[in-house]
Amino acid sequence: MDLTKYMIPCLSKTLFGIECLGCGFQRSFLLLLQGDFTASFQMYPALFSSLLFLGFLSFHFIYKGIISQKLIVIVALVNVLFMIGGYFYKHF
Repeated sequence: MDLTKYMIPCLSKTLFGIECLGCGFQRSFLLLLQGDFTASFQMYPALFSSLLFLGFLSFHFIYKGIISQKLIVIVALVNVLFMIGGYFYKHF
């Protein structure tokens, strides 16, 4: 089954022709599920930090109070730094 035809197009890239900080996440995640870790990292370097952030966030909402909001904010800031760094890695 070819999942690439079901991927959501980037609104920023479609309207303005400029990639956003999240461009490549879906394809990178699909490569990760296929087991190609290096291609996944090259497609979207912030995938692993994004998955870590989403894991912490979902764990925070499921089990209230176990993970502090400060830790969520710190992981979110680290994720944003990886996203910006990945953007520069891909384009410059």
